[in-house]
Amino acid sequence: MSQQQKVRWGILGPGAIARAFAGGLARAQSGELVALGARNPDKPDYAEHFPGARVLNGYDALLADPEVDAVYIATPHPQHAQWAIKAAEAGKHVLCEKPMGLTAFEADAMFHAARKAKTFMGEAFMYRVHPMTQKLIDLIAAGEIGDVRAIKSSFGFAMPDFDPDHRLYANNLAGGGILDVGCYPVSMARLIAGAANRKPFLEPESVCGAAHLGQSGVDEWAAAILKFPGGILAEVSCSVSLAQDNVLRILGTKGRIEIRDFWFATGHEGGTAIIDIIRPDGKHEPVEVSEPGWLYAFEAEAASLAILAGNTEFDAPGMSWNDTLGNLRVLDKWRQTAGLEYEIEKPALRTKTLKGETLASGNQIGRVAIPGLDKPISKLALGFEDFRSFSSAAILLDAFYEKGGNAFDTAFIYGDGITETLFGDWQASRGVRDDVVVIGKGAHSPLTYPDVIAKQLDISLEKLKTDHVDVYFMHRDNTDIPVGEFVDAMDAEVRRGRIRGPFGGSNWTRARFDEAVAYANRTGKTAPSALSNNFSLAEMQKPLWPGCVASSDDEWRAWLSDRQVTNFAWSSQGRGFFTDRAGRDKTGNAELVETWYTDANFARRDRAIELAQKLGKKPIHIALAYCLYQPFPMIPLIGPRTLAELDDSLQALDITLTPDDIVWLRDGRR
Repeated sequence: MSQQQKVRWGILGPGAIARAFAGGLARAQSGELVALGARNPDKPDYAEHFPGARVLNGYDALLADPEVDAVYIATPHPQHAQWAIKAAEAGKHVLCEKPMGLTAFEADAMFHAARKAKTFMGEAFMYRVHPMTQKLIDLIAAGEIGDVRAIKSSFGFAMPDFDPDHRLYANNLAGGGILDVGCYPVSMARLIAGAANRKPFLEPESVCGAAHLGQSGVDEWAAAILKFPGGILAEVSCSVSLAQDNVLRILGTKGRIEIRDFWFATGHEGGTAIIDIIRPDGKHEPVEVSEPGWLYAFEAEAASLAILAGNTEFDAPGMSWNDTLGNLRVLDKWRQTAGLEYEIEKPALRTKTLKGETLASGNQIGRVAIPGLDKPISKLALGFEDFRSFSSAAILLDAFYEKGGNAFDTAFIYGDGITETLFGDWQASRGVRDDVVVIGKGAHSPLTYPDVIAKQLDISLEKLKTDHVDVYFMHRDNTDIPVGEFVDAMDAEVRRGRIRGPFGGSNWTRARFDEAVAYANRTGKTAPSALSNNFSLAEMQKPLWPGCVASSDDEWRAWLSDRQVTNFAWSSQGRGFFTDRAGRDKTGNAELVETWYTDANFARRDRAIELAQKLGKKPIHIALAYCLYQPFPMIPLIGPRTLAELDDSLQALDITLTPDDIVWLRDGRR
């Protein structure tokens, strides 16, 4: 696409906001509307509201149209992620109406799709690219009202009547104020706090929110306090059942600024607005901003110019990817503190992937056989203890499974049991229990006792929504208890059918494991056959936590090879040691320094960097591949938090290492 061409736009979802965008696009210079995707293409008013646009039958038809370069998504909120991802995969640029997704996790998945497709994707906050916004930023940055101390921002209105089917009240459409209009004052507060600090935006240190949830379960009015670095406080509020003054107030040490209805700048069809500067003595110094351009024309032009320039995101003050993610993280916290979770985010209704598809397993990761397990297990196991909601966890769980992953690392202690619940909901809603390998863990210190195993397993199985785990580990050892008592307790669960594969200890020593095997063989009990100890190209010099055991040195490798014990290795990638977070001159991270910083480890890191450069990979990929090519069974545990991190980890699967490579990486010998 040359600089002389116009971007050919298609609109997906022909509602009221789509009409506003179409009106703005008609008055922009660098784009033109060519098509409309509609689920009811026979409506008679399309020609009036979208003149000149071909009306296509359905959204898929729009994405398949070779005459469409970019898509403006104007569907209800819950469909944003689905169609933005599909559009990116179809090679289309995307401007998505706010909110980008229901959560920051959804938006991150959308941006990941655009990143892979190398297409533009942006969130449509029309006020952000209007000249009046830049004028306000300039005033703040110039210190016109001194140091900013507080921001008060609202966006609220009162619907005539409660209507459970209207999108603003419908729970299944993610109605309510926070997502629909609360995103505006939050984005403004972050923008102003950023301008006061000479940055495009600033993230709050804390968010505390509340909301009134009406009869349909959506927030009808809500408010939150945001505390920013440097002491800036922001009060934000929104509503769909309560009229508010919608005045933006910015309070500084040398006065304050007030602007009415800032979200509409100088008006939908152009006009004049006032930035009112009020001095401490009450004197008003109005700044008049006149702009004949239509409000949505600036948004359409900014997106078109970014696309023509080959950019994948807006420049500031438009919403960059990081700006959008930060905004949604605030909204996520606001909703969380207000107790707002939509029914469509829960497992009963969210049974499909983010793209709206039935989950199916792929083969990118690949599966292997390990002793004691009656089903193939993926070469990598996924740990996901950082998630706290089903909708967020499901994105990563789905993606891992779609790539062939079927091993999932859970534990009684993770998230106080939340992650077990999330996984149980996920496997039940997806119907994949027979195919997945559930790794369970219990008896973490200080409750490392034989009788705890059955009690915690009772609770874990209920949360996991299953009658058994496929692999089980005691999370810690207690050498004050004879090892036979622990073997007896785990053997009892094997006989009950609640452990149906290998079991053993996480963070157990070789001597303790050998003693447990000898006891089992002597007494006719099931012997432990697996470990979950740290193993990495970098050898842990100091335990990350009390009671941790590393198994990376020569003695451990010989022992594991001799006995062919499967090790489910945690921190297999050195917890950041093989990334740019570490380095001989980088000593700010105490955990990295205390745990991994040795001359031998840095020599291994140097060799990983050398090999990575040769293979076109990253050192962290080499570190993970090192684990996969050991002469004993190993299932490394990985803990990506995003789809990008997951895809990055999987690049290790492209690497083949010989036994000589393994020795060289470890010891420097050829």
